[in-house]
Order: sequence, then C-alpha cells, then structure tokens
Amino acid sequence: MKKAVFDGSGDEEAPDALAIDASDEEEGGRIVWTVGPDQAGERADKHVTEALADLSVSRSQVQDWIRSGAVTINGQSCKPNGKVAAGDELAVDVPEAEPLESLPEDIPLNVVYEDADVIVIDKPRGMVVHPAVGHASGTVVNALLYHCRDLSGINGTMRPGIVHRIDKDTSGLLMAAKNDLAHASLAEQFKEHSVLRRYYALVYGNVPHAKGTVDAPIGRDKNDRKMFAVTDKGSKRAVTHFAVLERFDDYTLLELRLETGRTHQIRVHMKYIGHPIVGDPMYGGRAGRTLGMQGQALHAGVLGFVHPRTGETLEFSAPLPDDMEQALHSLRTR
Repeated sequence: MKKAVFDGSGDEEAPDALAIDASDEEEGGRIVWTVGPDQAGERADKHVTEALADLSVSRSQVQDWIRSGAVTINGQSCKPNGKVAAGDELAVDVPEAEPLESLPEDIPLNVVYEDADVIVIDKPRGMVVHPAVGHASGTVVNALLYHCRDLSGINGTMRPGIVHRIDKDTSGLLMAAKNDLAHASLAEQFKEHSVLRRYYALVYGNVPHAKGTVDAPIGRDKNDRKMFAVTDKGSKRAVTHFAVLERFDDYTLLELRLETGRTHQIRVHMKYIGHPIVGDPMYGGRAGRTLGMQGQALHAGVLGFVHPRTGETLEFSAPLPDDMEQALHSLRTR
C-alpha cells in the first residue's frame, strides 16, 4: 500500500473495505464483497444493511431483497436471520431505484457562470447536491430545476444535469450540464482526470513539508461502513496533491489538487497523514478547537474545464466561506 510522498523541506514556501465505488452512486446493479473476520457471525440482514449504508437502505428493505432472492451468500439464497462467516462472498442485485419526483424549488443559487450549455455555482456548506432518501428537497438539484428548467436528462429525474458532486459538508464550486452534449463532454473530462479541481483546507497540526502527494487507496472503513479509510482491501487508488500556503504553529492552510475523485478523499487522506480537517464531523475527531467554524474547513475553490461546445478552457474561483475566512483572520492576528 502506498503512503504519502513528500517533496521539498519544511522551510520552503509554497503558493471501499468493500468492492463498492460509492463515488459512482449506481442506483442498480450487482454489488459483491467478501465478509471480513470482524463481521463473522452477524445476521445477514444486519450485515447487508450496514454494508450498503451509503445507499441509505433500511433493514426492512434488505429483508425484502433477501426474501426475493436478490441477496446470495456463496451463490445460494439465504434468510434474513442467517449468519455470515468470514470469507463468505455476499452478492446483492440492487433493484433500480424508483425515480424520485424532483420538484423545482425557489432556492437562491450563487451562480458563478452560466450559458446555454453549462452552469457553475458556488454551493454553500450544508447543502446536499441531489435528492436521496432523507433529502428529498432543499437540494442543489431542486434549486437548479427552478433556475434552469433545461437540465440534461442523462442522469434521470433524481440527478438531472449533475456531472459531479461535492460533499454536503464541503462548500465551493460545482458544475451542471444543461444538455446531453455538454453532459457527455464534461463526464468524459472527469473520466480522463483533466478537470482542474483545487480545494483549500485548514488542518490541525503543523504540516512539516512544503508540498507533497498522498497516494493511498481508499475503501470502506471495516469498523464503520458509513466512513472510508486508507486500506489495501477492496479499495481503489486515490491520489491527492497538496501544498502548504500558511502555517499557524498548530494549524496549517493547504491547497489541494485531486487527481482522483473518491468519496471523502481529501478528508480521509488528511486524517491518514495525521492532519485532519478542522471541524470535520466524521474524520476530525477531537484533534483540536474548531476556531468558530460552523462546519468543516474544506472549500472547493477552483474549478477548470474545457467548454463542451466552444473548446475554450474555462477556470473559475470562489472565495472562502465567511467563517473559514474569520478563522484564518483569528489565527493571523492572535
């Protein structure tokens, strides 16, 4: 398993444990994984429900899948109260999700750029990107449907126009496609890793290296399936480049560039190298004070891509949220 690779010195200045790719968010299809030793002896319905936590399925729904034969253990049907053993191969044929009726909602959007093909917004922290179980309204999609009324239909009624996403707890730039031509082009750019994405994060501790790369695979956390971790089991390659912008003794401001786009990638990688993000509710732990932050100090500040119709290279930036700016001001003047 690869670890962090650092370049330069501290004195230089610098400008799934399951085989599930949660970043793909597939609504249907087969998901297969192997039961680990820590899960041996669990009830089948409990084990599957926890394994598919990112899909937000209920235990009763999983029980229905088991009874219908959609869940198998080592190729054989099972019962909800059956036990799983270490090494068992679990397979779930996830039914296609019934489309949610995403309704337009008059929710203010901070539009950074818009034309007939694409729209770029500055998403506030706390806003979910698209409707899902527990978040049927108040999402970016609901707001876009009201604002645009002409989003690409490639992703169906739940995610019209959505090409990529950022975490609910992350603020910053997000693009959406307004027609299928734009959607196909932007999706291909993401696939080729040619989209420019720069994030800014305030992390705990003094990062000693001016710049570096964290090349460490990410998969499900074996102890908490709602979280992710660096692991060599059932994981996918994840690469994050970082550079130190400012140091504040016990805090560091970083600029980060994503080479891959795994779920919670920056948050997991920062925790992995011992510098979790300030205010991170999942990976920050009790590393230190939150400096008045109302959430995590992670902001998608720069987004660049090739326009799907004109071929022009576009690049946009968004200022840090107020509480993050105030936290930095406090550190600079203390």
